[in-house]
Amino acid sequence: MEIKPRIDYETFSKVDMRVGIIMDVQDFPEARKPAYKLRIFFGDDIGYKNSSAQITNYPKQNLIGMRVIAVVNFPPKQVANFKSEVLVLGALTNNGVRLIQADDLSQPGDRIA
Repeated sequence: MEIKPRIDYETFSKVDMRVGIIMDVQDFPEARKPAYKLRIFFGDDIGYKNSSAQITNYPKQNLIGMRVIAVVNFPPKQVANFKSEVLVLGALTNNGVRLIQADDLSQPGDRIA
């Protein structure tokens, strides 16, 4: 896998990554690639956001309540008939995406440093 070009710290510091809790998961048959529609809670300041995520290697019931990390300051992206507002982060593996998770001491909305 290729290594992306270097960026400076100032560029990286503009990325706002937060802890969120997946509250709802729905099938997304309209998506071009297999995906779920997620409803994620990021605390009172940000509230609930939607995300389209290609994480169908996870059973839906295992995702509910999971504390994930997401980029919350990208512009919304239209995916089929759904507006994806945040980008959930994960590692790309041979067995699909493995979500990056926060531990139980992290609260919704906590900033990733």
